[in-house]
Amino acid sequence: MTIPWLAGLYPWTKALHLIAVIAWMAGMFYLPRLFVYHSTVPAGGEASEMFKVMERRLLRAIMNPAMGAAWLLGITLVLTPGVVDWSAGWWHGKMAGFLGMSAFHGHLAAARKGFERDERPRSERYWRMANEVPTLLLVLIVVMVIVKPF
Repeated sequence: MTIPWLAGLYPWTKALHLIAVIAWMAGMFYLPRLFVYHSTVPAGGEASEMFKVMERRLLRAIMNPAMGAAWLLGITLVLTPGVVDWSAGWWHGKMAGFLGMSAFHGHLAAARKGFERDERPRSERYWRMANEVPTLLLVLIVVMVIVKPF
């Protein structure tokens, strides 16, 4: 199903979608790095409390709205005539990457709540490795959308 009148808005929709994705990705790169640093300071201390504020503000003020906008504008793009060739396979890979990014966002949001309660079930090393997940998913998504290998 497509909505014909969206075709006239395509350049604006695409630009706003890209802006939302960039803002979301900035947070996806930074929040796990904050968790790395947060993992190294004593729970309940001054530094820990500062990290809690930074993490909460990053997630609520930047990441959540940006992800919502990316989803909304992405759905709008899918509904725009001529944007997706449903017979091509690239969009499956793109959607898998996007859903993976959304799931990782949920994981980060849950972890932030744990840090808020001074719970630290994951190590600094875990967060260092997790910090690479958004990069890998971003590479998958960009290659699928730009190169369209299949």
